[in-house]
Amino acid sequence: MSDGKSSTTVRTRIREAAAQLTASERKIANAILADYPFTGLESIQELAAKTGVSAPSVTRFVSKIGCGGFQDLQRQLIAELREGQRSPLDLKSSQKPVGHSEFLSEYVARVSAVMQEMTATVSQAQFDVLANLLADPSRNIFLLGGRVSDNVAAFLSIHLRQIRAGIYHMADNPEFWPEHVLRMRRKDVVLLFDFRRYQLSLARLAETISEKRGATIVVVTDKWMSPAARSADHIVALPIDAGTAWDTVAAPMALVEALIVRVSEADWEATQKRINDWDGIRFEMPGHDQDRINGDADET
Repeated sequence: MSDGKSSTTVRTRIREAAAQLTASERKIANAILADYPFTGLESIQELAAKTGVSAPSVTRFVSKIGCGGFQDLQRQLIAELREGQRSPLDLKSSQKPVGHSEFLSEYVARVSAVMQEMTATVSQAQFDVLANLLADPSRNIFLLGGRVSDNVAAFLSIHLRQIRAGIYHMADNPEFWPEHVLRMRRKDVVLLFDFRRYQLSLARLAETISEKRGATIVVVTDKWMSPAARSADHIVALPIDAGTAWDTVAAPMALVEALIVRVSEADWEATQKRINDWDGIRFEMPGHDQDRINGDADET
């Protein structure tokens, strides 16, 4: 892989080259994107047969997206799969050291760069689609994340519950998932958060929901793509690599906070009424007055 392409996924390059592709090449692109990256790991003969094009058409397509041949394409796809499974121990071996004399300011600069990258990878139109789905009061919203990313899902669900009804943060125990899945309607939204190292149970959950309930599935992941993205109707790929042993959740949290503000303002009169009603009950709960005296009241 050339240096200029090293930080760009094959998926991104396919989309960037879309306007220059022929009809045959678009068939190949659509097949790879539909089951990414696994279709691209089939043999060139299998890919050609699946898409109804010739092997030379596959070779020309591969060249157009910046690969040095079909084997190079597959090497890059395999590298992406490995990247998605890297642990903090793996990342530590390739991290860019942060200077300890100015550690905080340098780390903040790295996170700021990640945030800037997010604005380039997530379009306003994509954000609007997601915000509109979450703001639609006719839709129930189901949220869940992986081992660590479920904290992001929980943060969003806590705020959405104060803004509107029909918010369900699913339990992390799969034994409780059928109850939620059976409640889902085709018009509802399932929002899944999953970053490397991915949780395969979320992929199986997304596949089940897609097949049995038909709800709209949104997967918020990273550029290496959670396996759950294979069943998604909408995918939001966020930057998480800050060059240290630990991936950053700065971009996911910024996205979530922006969604909270946008959804709350979609119908501020309804939001204001729900918050007032919510607080009217919350402040009457046993022990809440003592919490407020002790300065431990919730911030939201």
